[in-house]
Amino acid sequence: MNPADVAQSVLPLTSSDLSLFTLFWHAHWIVKLVMIGLLACSVWVWAIAIDKTVLYTRTRRGMDRFEQAFWSGQSLDELYRSLSAKPNHSMAALFVAAMREWKRSFEGPQRSFAGLQMRIEKVMQVTIAREIERLERRLLVLATVGSAGPFIGLFGTVWGIMTSFQSIAASKNTSLAVVAPGIAEALFATAMGLLAAIPAVIFYNRFVAEIGRYVNQLDAFADEFSAILSRQLDEKAR
Repeated sequence: MNPADVAQSVLPLTSSDLSLFTLFWHAHWIVKLVMIGLLACSVWVWAIAIDKTVLYTRTRRGMDRFEQAFWSGQSLDELYRSLSAKPNHSMAALFVAAMREWKRSFEGPQRSFAGLQMRIEKVMQVTIAREIERLERRLLVLATVGSAGPFIGLFGTVWGIMTSFQSIAASKNTSLAVVAPGIAEALFATAMGLLAAIPAVIFYNRFVAEIGRYVNQLDAFADEFSAILSRQLDEKAR
């Protein structure tokens, strides 16, 4: 890197002109790439956060409505017919998967009761795992941005400060008016990294906690529904 070129690119920025756009425009091209990447990550984080917030809100409301319908005394066959075409949330998918296995065993040409309870429990476990995987999709992006964002911003800061010192050496001027703009450019990269990382960490922790509540709710329903089907199976076996 030529110190004269560095000085020419950095020194025109004065301490009286420190707008965000000006800081970005006068930054080194590597620092610019870091800032653009962090800005893209920040937009991606907020897009995922909005999408997951809508998804989890819809899931929570759907599960609450389903539990009310399930425990209202409605026939399991009627509830299955209304949901079998398109279960629109995790608990409905769990119920439909268990009932489908139940009906295959009783309504097929050869009734198979042996191991039915175990098959139903296995089907529900697989369904829960599949639904949790769907709810957790793209959360790894939040975790990655939350952990790597500050370090990427710090890389831009270190590079910007190094460039500033090179410009100081080239101009042989160590006054604050010369140093401050370059340091501001460098610290702007750190701010961008924190701007992307802090929301990512907050949303990630929130969503992980919410998924944990869904897992507990689905496990509790699976145990209760398995007990109901077990009682019905015992009655049919008599």
